[in-house]
Amino acid sequence: MTTGTPTASPKSTGTDDVSAHVERIREQGYTILPGVIEPDLVDALHDDLLRLEALYDVQPAPNSFEGHATVRIYNLLALDRLYERVPVHPAVLPIVEGVLDRGCLVSSLSSISILPGERAQPIHADDQLIPLPKPHVPTVCNTMWALTDFTEANGATRLVAGSHRADSSPDYGAHYDSIAAEMTRGSVLVWNGSLWHGGGANTTDGRRVGIAMNYCAGWIRQQENQQLGIPRDIAARFDDRLRELVGYSVYNGLIGHINKHSPVEMLDAPSADSPMVWDKI
Repeated sequence: MTTGTPTASPKSTGTDDVSAHVERIREQGYTILPGVIEPDLVDALHDDLLRLEALYDVQPAPNSFEGHATVRIYNLLALDRLYERVPVHPAVLPIVEGVLDRGCLVSSLSSISILPGERAQPIHADDQLIPLPKPHVPTVCNTMWALTDFTEANGATRLVAGSHRADSSPDYGAHYDSIAAEMTRGSVLVWNGSLWHGGGANTTDGRRVGIAMNYCAGWIRQQENQQLGIPRDIAARFDDRLRELVGYSVYNGLIGHINKHSPVEMLDAPSADSPMVWDKI
């Protein structure tokens, strides 16, 4: 593992530069795409997140992972057509496809606004709840879009370079030497889901606003799409275990949730108390 200041990444995303970014992720676990998102799109996303935050009265979550002074809005693709431009952005998606493959899937699309006074998020790996021996082939490739400048002072994502090659995930809450992924507004951080990282502390008087556009390998799903193939009224009559087996469940308190709720709530009454993994820490 290495520490130090993140080095500059190629700005263009032509074929040669896509390969350079993918190679950098293979070696270091991450890359930064400086200034690749159109300013008008950055403006529109930033403004719409404020609209959604007010509309739904979004408040910080009471746990150390999501942050006591961090506003997160989940399931953005369901909230406005504007967000349809994010998963397919031509400056970003080819690099993700180079890490996973063209069969990759949207895993989640959410916003993360770190407010003044927030503490650093515990270092973690995005794939550490997937029970595969490490190191392993990439199963997750995630991106962070900077809608404001990301600086060490305002909570830029902290990285442990090279940690995606480790044979384990980090211990939650332990200290690890890390570097701040500083980048200007309109830039994108792309990383292997095994990379150890976490949001930084915000010691400024302004927000650090980003969009977390996350992808997973296409083979991390059922062979036959049960949720779409089985009409919802038929799934609603299944017994509890069969509902879980066809996908109306959450794995390890995280994988498969809908806005922090179990998908079984799509069938009938709210599910029994089943907190997300974040609520247990």
